Amino acid sequence: MNQFNNSEIIFANIEGNNLAPGLKGVMYLYPYNGGSLVEIEVVNMPKDSSHPYALHIHEGNSCGGKDFEESMGHYNPTNQPHPMHAGDLPPLFSNDGYSYMTVYTNRFTPKDVIGRTVIIHSGMDDFKTQPSGNSGSKMACGVITQLKNNQSSL
Repeated sequence: MNQFNNSEIIFANIEGNNLAPGLKGVMYLYPYNGGSLVEIEVVNMPKDSSHPYALHIHEGNSCGGKDFEESMGHYNPTNQPHPMHAGDLPPLFSNDGYSYMTVYTNRFTPKDVIGRTVIIHSGMDDFKTQPSGNSGSKMACGVITQLKNNQSSL
């Protein structure tokens, strides 16, 4: 495994909206093998375990606007169809409101997505509907930024 220093670690603090008002999370992105090792931990997710929750990196640089509309659409610098967008990630599962996942992707490096947003959707991604997998409303958002002096937390 690579050794990381703080200047290489990218993160996002994630917060829910009215669909998940207590939701909080943190995502770390580490440079690894020409791509990114993505680690995400979320608490106070909906306790509905009947479906997973879509997770995507979005183009926008803000979680502003009604229902995070300033986060825009999926991060897709090579103009691929869904689910081949660079920002398409595996779904999160709610385990009594808690979720943790680590995944590797070679579709982007951490530095590629600084200033973008991470979105957790209210539904599951069907991995086929264009342009975004029919994954429901945006229920949580975080802006991806450079780690500075332990500023990330749940």
